[in-house]
Amino acid sequence: MESGNVLLGTSGWSYKEWIGPFYTKMDKSMLRAYTKVFNSVEIDSTFYRYPSKGTVMGWTRYSPEGFVYAAKLPGLITHDKKLQVGQGIEQDLEKFVEVMEPLISSGKLGVILIQLPPRFSYKPKELEDFFKLLPTHVKFAVEFRDISWLRSETWPLLQKYKVAYTIVDEPLLPPELHLTSDIAYFRWHGKGTRPWYNYQYKREELEPWAPKVKEVTSKAKKVFGFFNNHYHGYAVENCLQVMEMLAPLNSKQLEAKSRIENYRKSAIQQSFSTLEAFAAPKNTSFESLMNYFTAFERLKRAEQIQDSELTIVKQTGELIQATIREYHIDINLQNRSVLHDCADWARVSSTKKFCKHVAKLFLSVEKQRGAEILKDIYDNEDAWQFKSYVQS
Repeated sequence: MESGNVLLGTSGWSYKEWIGPFYTKMDKSMLRAYTKVFNSVEIDSTFYRYPSKGTVMGWTRYSPEGFVYAAKLPGLITHDKKLQVGQGIEQDLEKFVEVMEPLISSGKLGVILIQLPPRFSYKPKELEDFFKLLPTHVKFAVEFRDISWLRSETWPLLQKYKVAYTIVDEPLLPPELHLTSDIAYFRWHGKGTRPWYNYQYKREELEPWAPKVKEVTSKAKKVFGFFNNHYHGYAVENCLQVMEMLAPLNSKQLEAKSRIENYRKSAIQQSFSTLEAFAAPKNTSFESLMNYFTAFERLKRAEQIQDSELTIVKQTGELIQATIREYHIDINLQNRSVLHDCADWARVSSTKKFCKHVAKLFLSVEKQRGAEILKDIYDNEDAWQFKSYVQS
């Protein structure tokens, strides 16, 4: 298998929670650190907004020779205007291709992904009208998110316009292999709930994918594949596992794999050590309960967070919603749930303990109310759910 023909990576690369499992605090550029390990990446940010020309030039300049990008088509075209030709999408498409020109002319833009909306059901004429607008000097792939497209009539349409079918692993669509272009495109979304991509694949789940990648490699000129389960660096770890199933890893890849595995082991050991360190509270005072739910070092760090960094967005008798730095906290007394989205929360929440951000929120609410909530969590610990926050 020629490594240059198989381009595997992750969907996006700029995630703060990857500092630790993948990046180090010494890495000044996440992109440069990423490109030392992987030969391709899927640009997710282009779905939300058009990049500036300077940004695209940076992607071109600060990636090595042979590195290849995939980019998602702006959601303005696919989701807002839903491929309606009469709504100016031809101009929108031309604008996007023009701004991506530095990547195209340098040979670093391998493919543009057309991700359709979840409820965009079988509409072959609308899709063909859009395909007619596609420039021929750029490769395209389409990702269906409605099962009505998985029918025999779909494949000739994609073949006619040389658009690759996106092979997916997700809860809704089956993992069918269909080659409709001279490139193949895989996306591994994960199988979690709220959202799918907060999911860590087990090795045995990934093993059946290696022969599938090998199968299409023998038929396609290039194979692209991206892991979208970016939470907690799962995408990095799972991608490296698949890469190792296909061919021996190089030294940088082995180093990254070892780093993330050691990080996971350390987190598990820390979790057990922390769990053993928590003793039952001497009483149900606010201070005693805070010491029970928060490790000493985390509580100290919580006290060091500036009040200006915390904003209580909404507070009612049953709900407290807050933002702290770039994170969110949602405490719902009726549902008995605490939702939060920092990386440390992912480590401590399974043991029903607090990270520094949640601790800071409790230190900031009215003390009596905080004590009442803490006592309810303590008295009804099995009923309370500590989960990942998902922005709607």
